[in-house]
Amino acid sequence: MSVPLFEKVAFIGLGLIGSSLARVMIAQGLAKEIVASTRSQKTLEDAKALGLIQQGYSDPAEAVKGADLVVLALPVRATQKVLEAIQPFVTEKTIITDVGSTKGNVVAAAKAVYGENLPAGFVPGHPIAGAELTGVHAGKVDLFANHKVILTPLPSSADWAVEKLIQLWQAAKAEVICMDVEKHDEVLAHTSHLPHLMAFNLVEQLANREDNLDIFRYAAGGFRDFSRIAASDPHMWHDIFFANKKAILNAVDGFEKQLAILRKLIEDENSQALMGLLGHAQAARQHFNHMLAKRPLMEKNKVTTQQFTILPGAKQFQGKFTVPGDKSVSHRSIMFGAIAEGTTHVTGFLEGEDALATLQAFRDMGVSIEGPKNGEVTIHGVGMNGLKAPASALYMGNSGTSMRLLSGMLSAQKFDSVMTGDASLSKRPMERIAKPLREMGAQIQTTGERGTPPVSISGSQNLKGIHYDLPMASAQVKSGILLAGLWADGETVITEPEPTRDHSERMLRAFGYDVKTEGNRISLQGGGKLVATEIQVPSDISSAAFFMVGAAITEGSDVTLEAVGINPTRTGVIEILKQMGADLSVENERIAGGEPIADIRIRGSRTLKGIHMPEDQVPLAIDEFPALFIAAACAEGQTILTGAAELRVKESDRIQVMADGMKTMGIDCTPTDDGIIIEGKGKAGEWDTIFTGGEIESHHDHRIAMSFSMAGLRTSGEIKIVGTETVATSFPTFTELANEAGLAIQVTE
Repeated sequence: MSVPLFEKVAFIGLGLIGSSLARVMIAQGLAKEIVASTRSQKTLEDAKALGLIQQGYSDPAEAVKGADLVVLALPVRATQKVLEAIQPFVTEKTIITDVGSTKGNVVAAAKAVYGENLPAGFVPGHPIAGAELTGVHAGKVDLFANHKVILTPLPSSADWAVEKLIQLWQAAKAEVICMDVEKHDEVLAHTSHLPHLMAFNLVEQLANREDNLDIFRYAAGGFRDFSRIAASDPHMWHDIFFANKKAILNAVDGFEKQLAILRKLIEDENSQALMGLLGHAQAARQHFNHMLAKRPLMEKNKVTTQQFTILPGAKQFQGKFTVPGDKSVSHRSIMFGAIAEGTTHVTGFLEGEDALATLQAFRDMGVSIEGPKNGEVTIHGVGMNGLKAPASALYMGNSGTSMRLLSGMLSAQKFDSVMTGDASLSKRPMERIAKPLREMGAQIQTTGERGTPPVSISGSQNLKGIHYDLPMASAQVKSGILLAGLWADGETVITEPEPTRDHSERMLRAFGYDVKTEGNRISLQGGGKLVATEIQVPSDISSAAFFMVGAAITEGSDVTLEAVGINPTRTGVIEILKQMGADLSVENERIAGGEPIADIRIRGSRTLKGIHMPEDQVPLAIDEFPALFIAAACAEGQTILTGAAELRVKESDRIQVMADGMKTMGIDCTPTDDGIIIEGKGKAGEWDTIFTGGEIESHHDHRIAMSFSMAGLRTSGEIKIVGTETVATSFPTFTELANEAGLAIQVTE
């Protein structure tokens, strides 16, 4: 049996939150002794009868004697009086925390008792969980599961105290996050206190109507959902509304202002603006739910949100599949449609988190966008000068494409802007786009360490066209410069060392903007305009690549991938697999939305051969190399990649991460500065297992996770891939389609 986290825990107050936490402690064996103090003798008797406490006291001072954890689970206005009572009996090793909904007044109460010399064990906290019922009987052992608990450590709070509280709340299956006291009260005023105030107000408003019986009798689910929280304890909310008065009144002012805007749109029957507002609100809720990076208090306590387990023994890999829309084209359809004149309709849009980050950014800049729904998006363009300053930083999630391309667009706007991203994006280099933009006159700063995000841009409309030689092939940098060039005076010219994806050039032409391409020289003249058009997004060859490799390494496989984009600047994966001997054919070629597409069929009929991957194909397959490394491991002989240093600065260092994972699974490989050497274990005419299984750290890189998933087709043991939640950024249906084809992937949250 494990050692309990605490010797003695004293609860001061034992309502819903306190009794729920006591249940967690008992279930998890976290405390040797649990006691409580409440004003109600019946509560103490009930708590003892329920087995929640060993002893009950009316005097909190008696309860805390010898306790190494004191939990203040009482009305926030009672905090100072209780702290005064227990002060003589707490030691320097006692942790004192609370569960109140406001924090500023709790800290003020502590300072009134202790002065500025607060105890090292004092760490205010707030579990964001609740229920309609209150009291000791309402407690539930799973009340905090999958909910957030906010800790607000003070400068005086000791690390050991914070660590123990993190362990406690994680044992309750809660997600522990951190913010300072003032920020907590401001955030909670908007996200919790204002909704409760509104719910109480709405129910009171309707209760005062003469026809209130009919109102409540015929109320629909929406009313019940919204008004549910008005059943909360009035005494508690009375105290909270006064305790957090300043922040709540600011939130009320903001609500009244926004309500007046909504009222005016309805009064004027402004259909497009109302649709834009409602669509923006709907998308924002989805965005905040699914995209915002989790920020645990301490990196070492970071909890992986998802993992894949791939079981060995796959018998087949077959079927016809349509993979999601091309991410590069999806990004650009939103960007260009937003600054075009007129309404752009997009079909096949990728509803992955990266593309949705771009969509949300333009909604935040005042663009009315309908959808996405079943891959359809309607963008009401605002023209070249119609973007508006966002209310806060633009969050790009995991998307380097969004951040680099938007750097070019935002550099030409008259307003200031800041772009942030998740932990992975925050490590990626942004100076490669910032440098040429500065040459154009942009005021742009990469404020992270070593030229990484956040990216801060000061408003400027005085950009000048430049002639820029790309030091290394990068479609994102090229596109970012071209987009800045739309607003720049004169001509913007870019010369590439090797050809890169030309989606920006193709789509600009589709929107009526003249872009010249002469060999590796791309140019455009600033000052033009974009005109709305129809965009059909082809299926993404980068997503298709995983199924192409899976089929190529599996005996008897037969996979057809339909309507895949075969833009000649993206087909390196097809060329490389063919050179390795894959049985691959490109069929039914056609044009859709200005982009070439085709059906790709791959059969597992022959053993792949190791090759020296041609350097001229590296820029054309840069995102597909993790999958190609899996193919190389299954090939006969040695595969060598050179000229791919770009792989080291993607979502992860893809060379090193893939090498580490392959070594874990029994593959001999040697990473180099600009590539890798892989000793293939395949044998001509044989389809034996290649990989030994093992646990792989994906470093939250979606392409790493999906590539190692395909290794499950030739593994003798179970493969666990840690940190797979980012797969949703580019391929939300990956596990569904892979399992349909014949893999056995289990997803664990």
